[in-house]
Amino acid sequence: MSDIHGKKKALGRGLSALLDNAETENPRKELSGDYSAEYIAQVPVDQIEPNPFQPRSHFDENELRELAGSIQEHGIIQPLTIRKIGHHKYQLISGERRLMASKIAGLSQVPVYVRLANDEQMLEMALVENIQREDLNPLEIAISFQRLLEECRIKQEDLSQKVGKDRSTISNYIRLLKLPGEIQVAVRDNLITMGHARAIINVPDEQSQLLILKKILERKSSVREVEEMVRNMGKPKTPETHAVSLPAKYEKAKLSLHDKLRSKIELKLTRKGAGTIIIEFKSAEDFDRIISKLDS
Repeated sequence: MSDIHGKKKALGRGLSALLDNAETENPRKELSGDYSAEYIAQVPVDQIEPNPFQPRSHFDENELRELAGSIQEHGIIQPLTIRKIGHHKYQLISGERRLMASKIAGLSQVPVYVRLANDEQMLEMALVENIQREDLNPLEIAISFQRLLEECRIKQEDLSQKVGKDRSTISNYIRLLKLPGEIQVAVRDNLITMGHARAIINVPDEQSQLLILKKILERKSSVREVEEMVRNMGKPKTPETHAVSLPAKYEKAKLSLHDKLRSKIELKLTRKGAGTIIIEFKSAEDFDRIISKLDS
């Protein structure tokens, strides 16, 4: 009874806990022509269904062919993990790349671990394994984190320990899902990095976010350039009226003031004729000197 209780407790802790707690005394045990759960076996590839909870949305064909070549030469080093869903019928938990490559390589059967897992545990194992292997793009990781928090009802603190990433990192990934669809697609397709996306998140409105995305793609902007772009968007624009060139009489007055005060003079003029005069002083004594000259 205690062994059964211990095994059930292990099922909620993810893939590593399942592997650590697997029974291996009789790894080849068969029951009525079907393999029992918690054992290692060789299973025909046509009896294994894909994982419906697979977080990866894209598999590179060239990489799959390379893996298939490696499997033909060396075999499958790491067994796939599956669950039993019927007589001679299984569902993949993890190892979809290996399964796809095995089919390309022409294998009729593959080595597997047959595990006990309900839908929620299966989703958790598939997501956690992929995140830990770091073979997902940032958007897929963000979706995986969100699903673990919502569908598997894992607290963020527990998720942090489970996947080996701090809570701020998890939050940064999840924030990607608040971006417009066009930007999410750009992240998914590696057109921009997560660093670019994190900078864009700080822009409050969607129209400006999409404008920055367009500039990034056109200019091939670095993350630092995008961060600067975002900072400048929050600053008030300098009125173009300050760029008006000074007429001759204003230039003459500016020089006259400089000669009299022996200080740096700035004179700015707007298109409507208004303007400002700035007199620079370097110390309290210099200020008193300027005032005395203006009074004289």
